[in-house]
Formats: sequence, C-alpha cells, structure tokens
Amino acid sequence: MKTVNAVLLITVLAGAGTRSFAVEESRNLYWGDTHLHTSYSFDAFLNLNDSADPDTAYRWASGLPVVHPYNNTRVRIGTPLDFLVVTDHAEGLGVLRAIVNRHAEFGEASGWAAVTRWLTVTTVRLAMWAGYGTDVFKDLLPVKLYHWGDDPVLDPGNPPIDSSLGDINPTVAATWNDTISAAEAHNAPGRFTALLGWEWSSIPAGANLHRVVVTPDGRERAEQYIPYGSDQSQYPEDLWAWLQATADATGSQFIAIPHNSNISKGYMFAETTLRGAALTRDYINTRKRWEPVTEMTQIKGDSETHPSLSPDDPFADFEPFEFYLQQEWEPFRAAVGDFIRPALGRGLQIGQKLGSNPYQFGLIGSTDAHTGLSSAEEENFWGKMAYDSVPENKYDDAVGGVRATGWDMAAAGLAAVWATENTRQGIFDALKRREVYATTGPRIALRVFAGWDFAPEDAQSADLAAIGYAGGAPMGGELRATVNSADGIKLLINAQKDPEAANLDRVQVIKGWVDSAGESREKIYDVAWSGERRPLPDGSLPSVGNTVDEATASYTDTIGAAQLATVWEDPEFDPRRSAFYYVRVLQIPTPRHSLYDVVAMGVNSPPEFPSSIQERAYSSPIWYTP
Repeated sequence: MKTVNAVLLITVLAGAGTRSFAVEESRNLYWGDTHLHTSYSFDAFLNLNDSADPDTAYRWASGLPVVHPYNNTRVRIGTPLDFLVVTDHAEGLGVLRAIVNRHAEFGEASGWAAVTRWLTVTTVRLAMWAGYGTDVFKDLLPVKLYHWGDDPVLDPGNPPIDSSLGDINPTVAATWNDTISAAEAHNAPGRFTALLGWEWSSIPAGANLHRVVVTPDGRERAEQYIPYGSDQSQYPEDLWAWLQATADATGSQFIAIPHNSNISKGYMFAETTLRGAALTRDYINTRKRWEPVTEMTQIKGDSETHPSLSPDDPFADFEPFEFYLQQEWEPFRAAVGDFIRPALGRGLQIGQKLGSNPYQFGLIGSTDAHTGLSSAEEENFWGKMAYDSVPENKYDDAVGGVRATGWDMAAAGLAAVWATENTRQGIFDALKRREVYATTGPRIALRVFAGWDFAPEDAQSADLAAIGYAGGAPMGGELRATVNSADGIKLLINAQKDPEAANLDRVQVIKGWVDSAGESREKIYDVAWSGERRPLPDGSLPSVGNTVDEATASYTDTIGAAQLATVWEDPEFDPRRSAFYYVRVLQIPTPRHSLYDVVAMGVNSPPEFPSSIQERAYSSPIWYTP
C-alpha cells in the first residue's frame, strides 16, 4: 500500500484576522518497538528464553496475556503498542532452538560448524537445564580490540568468520518462514501493525555495529530471500549492497537502523569508513539512503551523549552502559563516534568539507529485549534477558567479561512515529522521512517544527500541526535559508505528558553548529518548564524536586506540568552557519526499576544504582542549511 498525502486548505484564526495554509494530510502518533528478539535468536535462547517465539511477541505487544519464557508466570503489557518489528539475529536464525528441541520441521542442523565444533545437543540441553547457557554464550563473544582506530574486522581480537555454514540454510529458511507467518497472522491494518525485520549483528572485536533491518513488505516479497547476516560480511557497506541488490531483484523496501552506538568503540559514526578509507559523496549518499534513522536509547543504555563529551550538560549522565560485549573486560572509552549528539556535530563538519552530511538521521527508541516481551515500563520491566525477570538474578554478572548486571540495564525505550495511518507502509514512510522520535519508555506526545514566522500563541493553538507544516519543517526535516533567515529561526514546540505516567519537568532545545575555526559546538537551552522557577544567575534552571518515596517505590504528581508548549527563537542564530536543533523533554523524577526490585525483595540497603530517574523524550533533529 502506498501512502498518498492529500493537500488540504486550513484556515486558522490569528487575532483579528485569519491565516490560510495549504497543508499535508493529518498525521497521527503511533507507538512501537522496532527491535525485539525471541527464542529464535541464539543469544536469547542461550540466556534462558527457550519458548517466547514471534507469535508470543506479537500477542504481548497487542495487549494479550502471555506466559513468561523463564518464570512461567502470566504477564501482560501495561499499554499495548501500535506496531512491533520482531528482529531476531540473522546469524544462525533459529538454529540453536532447532538443535536443542530437535524440531523435525527445521531439518538437520548438524553441519553448523560454528556450534558443533564446541557443542553437542546433549551439552546444550544440560547447560540450559542447569542454567549455564549464559556461560556458553560468553564463548561466542569476540575477545577484545587490540588496535583501536584500525579496521576492527582485521583485528587480532576478532575471530575470522566461519564460512562452513551451508547446512544451516534450510533451518534458517524455515525459521524465517515461521517469522513471516507470525507477522502475517497478527498484522491488522488500522489496529496493530506487525512488521518484518531482522538484526545484522556485526560486532568485530567487541565494537557494536549492529543494524536492525526493517521492511514494510509481506510474505510475497519476504519469502524470496533469507536475511543477510554478519556471518556473510561484517562491513556495513556490504549490507547496503545486499539491500540494494535484493530490492532490485524482488521489489522489496528496506531501511537499516544503527543501534546501541554507545559501545561501538568510536566506529559507528566515524570520520572514515570501517576499513579506514576516506568518506566520499557516494558513500555518504548510500548510507543516508539506507539509514534514515538511528536508535537513541534502549535497554543497553542511552546513546545521546556522555559527560566527558558534553561537560556542560547536567543531564548527560543518563542510564550509562559502559560494558563492551566481549570476553575480556576493559575500561570504557567514550568517543565522539559512539554518541548521537557529538555525531550530529561531526556530520555538520563533514558536510561542510564534502557537501553532504553522513549523519543526518532521525531518532527512535526501542527495547532490544531478548525475552520476546517488549517491556519498557519501569514497573513492568521484564529485563534484557529472560532470567532478569527474577530480581535476585540481577545480582549476577550478565555476560562474563562485560561485568554488567540486570540492574545496569535500562527499562527503555519506545519509537514514536507521526504517520498517516497505522499500517506497514504508513509506519515505514514515517521512518523514511524521519518524522519520528525516541522516548525512554513514557508516551510523551511531542511535536516540533522549525520556521521563521511562528507567533507565541501558535504553541497553544488547536491547529498547531497545520501551522507547523505550513510555516516550516517538522522534526526530521531541513530548513533552508530564505529572505526571512535574518529574522532568526523559531521552534514551535508542544509536549504533553503520558496520561498514565508522570508530569513534565522541562523542555530543552539542544543546538549544534560548527564555529569559524571548524570546531563542533553545542549549547542547551531551557525553553519551557513547570512551576514558578526562575533561572539562576549562571543561567541554570533549579531542579523541579523529587517526590519519590524509596520505602514504597512510589511518587506523587504534585510537581511538574501536564503540558509544556512554547515558541522559542534562537537568540544566537547566525544565518551563515549550518546548525541542528533537537528537543529533549524531561519528566519529573520517578522510581527506577531497580528500586521496585529492592522494595519487592525487602533489601535494607539499595544497590549501587539510582533510586529515581528522569525519563525523557528526544525529537528527531531539524537541520538549518544556509
């Protein structure tokens, strides 16, 4: 189905007169998860999810009760999603599950050298029954990166790809067909959208370069191919080439979403290709075509920025995850190429030099849960892995050399899309045009437009969207210089609380630009806030307060606001310089999932984790180009 935007004429009252706008068809806000694993992923299976399959995942997301894959209790999502993409790892898709359970329909899997060289069916079963599947998983991880900055695929710490995997193709094909069948069975256009996808899981020498591939197509096209994995190539350029060739051969549509960039060891948003070659216009345009959005926040932490990279941001140290996925532990090194905000600035720098910006992407959140349960609610969070559903299990190391526990994980996140309809094509088109945003879990409704002529009263207008589309660019868009540029850029912002969650603390605008010396710069503006607070002499805004009761894991909405809206004008706008702007909305403090666990367990002293957090939403950027 192809979405066609109709043009409507809307007249908006403005003081004593009226303004008439030709605007695109209205768009609605839909909530979903573009990154979820089931028992078909080898690591999910080894980490004690041996039963939650794609059918379970879609039933949970659409609001039905399901049985938890580890503790066997009946569980249910608090608020159903509008859409879900099941994205199991392409590498050995369904093979380990087939080996252990001897699924006749999957055929023989004994030729999978990557498994059988160290493992037999019996030992896998024993490991699963004894709870040692996680130890088996550790042995599959890369060792470490020895030569930082060089091609990690060729690094001594990265094991070579085992190419002797021909015998698993029937198993992978059968598993992919089963995934397609589950999505087809649960897809209900207009009510719940079940999209197809998978994860290309490149992690050379512990540098997390995974991409989630999403398609709006159904069985007719999807059954013509088998998902492309990093066991075929660990270079993203080869993934993009496969996507192009498959699109040409089958008529399929795809996007690839970079995720979890915070532990990419600087490679996700680097100044060169992964092989170390200089960026070219062709490379940049290819990357921008296939990767219009990236994952801002998920269970393995928040990827907005790091305190060492944004020292003037008091909210930068949010849900850090500083543990590389590898066998040997090593200290975390924050790099520009790991985080979204510094990468947006780097993109401006590259754009000035080469005439094209490789890091001009929209932002979403998703879970990356391996439980089959898309749970991003703090009070209803079922963990990264299946065994995390038991609070006492979170004391244990999750992944060997990673040295992370279940409490190091975040209950996050969600993808919000402004789409014309809740269908596969409608959701996909919103992702392609970047009119999307990320939250860490709460369903904060957020609209952002950039333009030149917005009036203060527009922020409270019932026709805000009509005014925004007619007078500027929506989130994810680009604003070009006009004759009005000298007047200064204005952002039209409206944020509303999740009706089932906490009030809002403040709205901030994050601006990035390149100065006359070619250096990337950033600045944070508090532009709307709750209560009667006034900025301090240093320009900072006092805290909203904290109502969290640590003894009961509860809070009250006696502080904060249900809605924050404003028209903000950049006081330091320079029409000669490219810039990006995105909006960050903060909730008032609420209990973290670790506090819920501590109270439930009756532990006297809490673990070394925050008792409260400030959940947030991040709009996709809007770029100004002279």
